[in-house]
Amino acid sequence: MLKRRLIGVVVGVGALIGATSVVRADEPYIPLISKGFQHQFWQAVKAGAEQSAKAQNVRISFEGPETEAMVDKQIDMLSAALAKKPQALGIAALDSKAAIPLLKRAQSNKIPVIAFDSGVDSDIPLTTCATDNVAAAALAADKMAEAVGNSGEVGLIVHDQTSRTGVDRRDGFLNEMKSKHPNIKIVSVQYGGGDHLKSAEIAKTMIQANPNLKGIFGSNEGSAAGAAIGVKESGKKLVLIGYDSGKEQKEDINSGLMYGAITQNPIGIGKCVVDSAVKALKGETLPKKVDTGFYWYDKSNINDPKISAVLYD
Repeated sequence: MLKRRLIGVVVGVGALIGATSVVRADEPYIPLISKGFQHQFWQAVKAGAEQSAKAQNVRISFEGPETEAMVDKQIDMLSAALAKKPQALGIAALDSKAAIPLLKRAQSNKIPVIAFDSGVDSDIPLTTCATDNVAAAALAADKMAEAVGNSGEVGLIVHDQTSRTGVDRRDGFLNEMKSKHPNIKIVSVQYGGGDHLKSAEIAKTMIQANPNLKGIFGSNEGSAAGAAIGVKESGKKLVLIGYDSGKEQKEDINSGLMYGAITQNPIGIGKCVVDSAVKALKGETLPKKVDTGFYWYDKSNINDPKISAVLYD
């Protein structure tokens, strides 16, 4: 049984996103601060967290800024969550360093911190529930190399250079190309903030500036969907590889506009963060990382039951 640690500290919590309207003293409160809300990926993470919260008899809230470029707003959300004296905390950091001072406050108040999707440059989180983004991006690089004939020019559109996911997906792709596919030249690495409109403009500019460009890798849902828009509007035929599996990406793969993509397991990530928080509250020791898995999918296997189970829209 979880300790009844919530008595007297839950006034007003019912107004939070995802919180239940009935406050019970034996239900620990665990706010989850995500990187954003605009992508279907985060809605799937939220669904997984809610499933686990129901099964574990805990209350959660799930919120994030409107876009993944709003680091300051995420920090404000984190500060507000800590002010409510939660029993545990989940954080998917937009900036791997900016959140650390507040996480130190959580640690000093004995609030277990669980990182998800994107870790921080600190050992404060008891565990991180995430995809092995370096390995996943390396697989995307291998698929790109195969598709373009192991030579030619390739560009990247990355969601950011401050989060752990942005850095790991960029470097995982670049390092794999350098070590395994030396005849492929990376001509451009651009950052679109995960915004599909900005990423579309980046893609069009990249194509115009590099007439021999053979492929583009988009590092998250917004980057990939935006790159697809840019490629379509440019009228250029090239190999487009994405990351995540929102509705637009699945449509682009089925139509042949996008060659393929890496899908994560967002529902599994959501379940993992709540399950890990509950284990921490019970005093259980957690592994420093939980690899929630990833898969390559394209037109040939998009309907495979194993793959479709981790796709979302």
